Amino acid sequence: MTRRIVVVSGGLSEPSTTRLLADRIAEATRVAVGARGDHAEIEVIELRSLATDLATTFTAGVPTAAVARAREQLATADGLIAVSPVFAAGYSGLFKMFFDALDPDTLTGVPTVIAATAGSARHSLVLDHAMRPLLSYLRALVVPTGVFAATDDFGAGEAATALKGRIGRAADELAEQITRSTGSPHVVSEASPAGRPRVSGNAVHTDGPSFRELLGAHLG
Repeated sequence: MTRRIVVVSGGLSEPSTTRLLADRIAEATRVAVGARGDHAEIEVIELRSLATDLATTFTAGVPTAAVARAREQLATADGLIAVSPVFAAGYSGLFKMFFDALDPDTLTGVPTVIAATAGSARHSLVLDHAMRPLLSYLRALVVPTGVFAATDDFGAGEAATALKGRIGRAADELAEQITRSTGSPHVVSEASPAGRPRVSGNAVHTDGPSFRELLGAHLG
């Protein structure tokens, strides 16, 4: 069975250590999913290329075509890998802006790995103090192991070995959650049955009262 895993990379530079870490986690997950008898299809959303579209989406009040596509990718994903650089002890503004643009029900129940990069290990708490609360608020199923990588972790020696271990552990946890179900674990529906189905937020519903009707007597 094919499992779709979407990678959200918040790196701003090119090349980017954030994208490098995202790719390493994605590859480890692909291998872990394969070891469980399924096939993983990886899709990457580079937030750097969406920056202008995100700003337009918020100022105009409607998503651009690029943002709408990204919403659909996440609404139909079987798993998510979310990676951000650290700025001022938190995830980047662009990273937050992207998740602010999602429907609150897009990521409900989606198995997720959170990861971050920074120049120093002093910023590692960003995983549990910022990223995990954000993704938990969106009702994503965040796996226990987060992956933090400082600059030194990309070299050789014990730090690199430890990073490889964290990546492998997180990938195994994500693969286990993704492959646990025998069918597609998430049904996307804009027409809601019981409960809270996952939706992209792109559908426009016109069956409610008009703005004039809502204002009622205020219009005279």
